[in-house]
Amino acid sequence: MQADWLLPQWRAEGVGAVMTTRAGGISQAPFDSMNIRFAVGDDHAAVVHNRAVLAASIGVLPVYLNQVHGAAVVRLRRRDAATDAPILTADASISTERGIACTAQVADCLPVLFAAPAGRGVGAAHAGWRGLALGVLEATVQQLCEAARCEPGELQAWLGACIGPNRFEVGADVLQAFGVDPQASDPALFAPYRPGKWLANLPQLARKRLTAAGVRQITGGEWCTVEDASRFYSFRRDGITGRMVAAVWRQS
Repeated sequence: MQADWLLPQWRAEGVGAVMTTRAGGISQAPFDSMNIRFAVGDDHAAVVHNRAVLAASIGVLPVYLNQVHGAAVVRLRRRDAATDAPILTADASISTERGIACTAQVADCLPVLFAAPAGRGVGAAHAGWRGLALGVLEATVQQLCEAARCEPGELQAWLGACIGPNRFEVGADVLQAFGVDPQASDPALFAPYRPGKWLANLPQLARKRLTAAGVRQITGGEWCTVEDASRFYSFRRDGITGRMVAAVWRQS
């Protein structure tokens, strides 16, 4: 793996996990260099190469979803990694099978990775503000616990790099999506910034919802994609840009 990629600082027996950065691929500017997403304007062959680099680095086959900023969760099986398998539309996935990785593609949204006890199952969620407000994390927790036969308090969750709390300017519509009164918002979640605008803390919003769902072991969330242009893609900063991926898998 690239030394620059992020590794969760958790103690998850039987689970492998990583989040890529810009480093390690062959894409040219403005997608330089480890873009893993098609349909953003990058050269198709470069994305194929970059995805192969990731698969070789982690030793399993990543399964990429058609993400739509929703709350749907799919359970992945080995057949979903086949080259002729249909691309599944969802914003989170879980799996209890080996040989495949659950993934979340991001360039400001928050990727959240999950590990069940004893490596019995894993999950990944693409959690932008829309998905968070719709309950994508709660849905992932519920389905992973059912599949891995565990309780939420036994799960480990890791928050990857996303737009940070000093950069995520939002309007009243975002607060209202979370059921928050703009006139009485918690500054730890939505800090008043300028008239009609707040700074949203995406990692803290995720932690609050995970905690409410019963998850107690939560790490990560300290990187800002916008502020570190040399390391991370950021759609809000650049507009035309690549995507990173956070992946988690059961180890053999």
